[in-house]
Amino acid sequence: MFSATTDGRRAAVIGSPVAHSLSPVLHNACFEALGLRGWEYGWIDCPEDGVAELVRGLGPEWAGLSVTMPDKRAALAVATAPSRTAVLVGAANTLVPFEGGWRAECTDVDGVVGALRAAAGFTSGERGLVLGAGGTATAALVGLASVGVRSVALVVRDVARAGEAVACAERAGVELDLVTWDSADFGALASEADVLVSTVPPAATEPVADLLASTPVVLDVIYHPWPTPLALAVRRLGREPATGLDMLLHQAFGQAELFTGLPAPREAMRAALRAATGNLLPLPV
Repeated sequence: MFSATTDGRRAAVIGSPVAHSLSPVLHNACFEALGLRGWEYGWIDCPEDGVAELVRGLGPEWAGLSVTMPDKRAALAVATAPSRTAVLVGAANTLVPFEGGWRAECTDVDGVVGALRAAAGFTSGERGLVLGAGGTATAALVGLASVGVRSVALVVRDVARAGEAVACAERAGVELDLVTWDSADFGALASEADVLVSTVPPAATEPVADLLASTPVVLDVIYHPWPTPLALAVRRLGREPATGLDMLLHQAFGQAELFTGLPAPREAMRAALRAATGNLLPLPV
């Protein structure tokens, strides 16, 4: 996880499970490119109910934490200075220490917007379509709102489990149409949308992939296994979707700047992520 000889600053990703995370690839490449000798980024397996205790025990050598599931809501709760974006999402993927406590941020929103713009050419739109209602969906709702999308059709399996997404949309000023999966007319929803963000497993979209692919801009947050049925359907129409790897890369830029106080070395981080994933995707920045 960490070497025993680090004399510089530390950062890590926390969550459970977390050993598979690609965040160390991104941030260690960042530290190396910036010439930050002695800086090290690792991972800490931490369940949601252990976040507060973990954060309380961190010393002055810590530059910050990346936070993945299931810890993002607990990270927001432990913060003494949550950002407006984190409050809108209702979760934090970044914690940074300052004198007097911890600042919480949610750069997942930057990840969604950055992926849509850089990888799928999204410029503007008024109507969105989001599949799923979990943590990534709430970041997508806030991200879409930040670039002018004012109404979103949210398609979910179980309306009873969509409460957090509904509350998030209300905070973000998004008019939400809640649609159940078994009643959805996917062709009509896609034809009415300017942008689609899918946060559901590939098996869920496979039967309707060709219908969904007609949406002008598509982000499929799944990147393993790749390509997904939705991605293949988008490609058949001569376009490229944005992906979860794009989102991972773009959310890391803001984190890197919060940890170091320096501009993120975007090309170095991109190159490291591409190498670690076998050059699977181009990952434009």
